[in-house]
Amino acid sequence: MTFEKVCKLADIPDEGVIGLEVGDTPVALVRQGEEVFALHDVCSHAEVKLSEGEVYDGTLECWLHGSCFDLRSGKPTGPPANKPVPVYRVKIDGDDVLVSLSKES
Repeated sequence: MTFEKVCKLADIPDEGVIGLEVGDTPVALVRQGEEVFALHDVCSHAEVKLSEGEVYDGTLECWLHGSCFDLRSGKPTGPPANKPVPVYRVKIDGDDVLVSLSKES
């Protein structure tokens, strides 16, 4: 499995999200406490950037229609979305955040 350095840990706000590209793939990086999660940065319901949404209770909420996606699995936790978004593996190496585009689920 290949990991690519994508940013510094300090680039992701505490309890927040940033969007970036890994190659041609849009990725939303979410930080909750000491953990960082990577999800595909496109809502499976409305095809808008999830990185423009809010993070709370272990979910990332889409700003457009309120679909929430579990940070660990990418599965929607309620309507209107009914399809999961891909999640990606994350490693922290010192202050560097690395992501593998191989899907976890």
